[in-house]
Amino acid sequence: MSTRAVLFCLFFSLSISYIVADTPANCTFEEVAGEWIFDVGPGNNDRTIDCSKFSSGQSKIKINLIYPNVAVDEFNNKGFWTMIYNQGFEVVVAGRKYFGFSYYVGNVSYCDTVKGGWSHDVLGRDWACYNGKRSAAVKKVLNIPKSDYSLRFGQGLNSNAMVWSINHAQSLWQATTYKQFEKFTKEDFINLAGGKGSRLLHRPKPAKLTDEHLKIMASLPASFDWRNVNGVNYVSPVRNQGSCGSCYAFGSLGMDEARVRIQTNNTQQPVFSTQDIVECSPYSQGCNGGFPYLISGKYAEDYGLVLENCNPYKGVDGKCQTNQKCPRHYFTSYKYVGGYYGACNEAVMMQAVYERGPIGVAFEVYDDFFNYKSGIYHHNYALRGDKYNPFELTNHAVLLVGWGVDKSSGEKYWIVKNSWGTGWGIDGYFWIRRGTDECAIESIAVESTPVYTNNQ
Repeated sequence: MSTRAVLFCLFFSLSISYIVADTPANCTFEEVAGEWIFDVGPGNNDRTIDCSKFSSGQSKIKINLIYPNVAVDEFNNKGFWTMIYNQGFEVVVAGRKYFGFSYYVGNVSYCDTVKGGWSHDVLGRDWACYNGKRSAAVKKVLNIPKSDYSLRFGQGLNSNAMVWSINHAQSLWQATTYKQFEKFTKEDFINLAGGKGSRLLHRPKPAKLTDEHLKIMASLPASFDWRNVNGVNYVSPVRNQGSCGSCYAFGSLGMDEARVRIQTNNTQQPVFSTQDIVECSPYSQGCNGGFPYLISGKYAEDYGLVLENCNPYKGVDGKCQTNQKCPRHYFTSYKYVGGYYGACNEAVMMQAVYERGPIGVAFEVYDDFFNYKSGIYHHNYALRGDKYNPFELTNHAVLLVGWGVDKSSGEKYWIVKNSWGTGWGIDGYFWIRRGTDECAIESIAVESTPVYTNNQ
């Protein structure tokens, strides 16, 4: 497997070879937007091209990335760009896509540099490698506490004492202990929540609700659930990721599975191989994590997905063992809900779910969430003396399938499919407070569209 990306993170060494590390690149809109020079290598390659050894190209193109999502090249061709979390960006202009992660060494981010990025035409052909350099240099040192995971996931996980304190501190949701977690180590819990690479040091807040957004919300039903649309379930079964940090694959592919069911009126009910993502994706880092945007969207468009029996789930890293004779299922029009990174909010999420199907979301997992049993989850920062620390964020990728309103309290909530098995939560699902960006769940939703195929 090509070790290139970690859940929401990519790591580079000085020699541009790819390594695993604990500190992600951390770049903002302001540090990426501006004029770039892309040094592009020879084309006419296919998707198997290895850009990790790329040093310099044969042609250069100047592209201006204008906040928040407009790209203009030197020939005045207008296109689109988006940040990919705080790790890198993708540009689409003049019929080509340019995708790369921000370069960093140790705890120093070079937000003005991309090394070993991928480029291809919008049809997924004519692949090439490229390096990118922003005209205005950006170098940033990150001071990340070494003990952040110890601070986040402390003592007492899955204990009776924790459950008692949760249930006596509030009444909106209920907690319980789980036998499946009894032998879990702290490392296992970290992987369950997305893996060590899942930290995002900066996340966008939801876009402000405009009058148009309020009209959208008013036009939608008070409750909606893709598991029961006129008595029909369009959501694939709950699965269990185990202690592998592969939630990004389960959440992403769950969206793709549901949208195929919706598109074909349930005549096709695929279950895609998450092990193919863990072992084979050049855009992710196996059990250490990956980007939902790059799996349900970019990987599904560039490489395609295979069914579960082509590479059954093992929950461990390893060499790619997908049956190469299996047909591939492709997706397109992948994007952040709202159009670009930073444009997401409750209204556009509801609209996307209602009109097009379930969406992939990510949120911050705190230690009390592991013991969720039922009710509308919200994290109580005062429960165990938690203090907000932007360097302790862990991100867990899941599938949002609908929403509702609690009849007794009037509290709004999202309905979310987890990947911890049917014995956890509400038969594998959970409710989480809606409209308040609870644990950042309304900040970076993603979606993509199936390309219809007869392959089943």
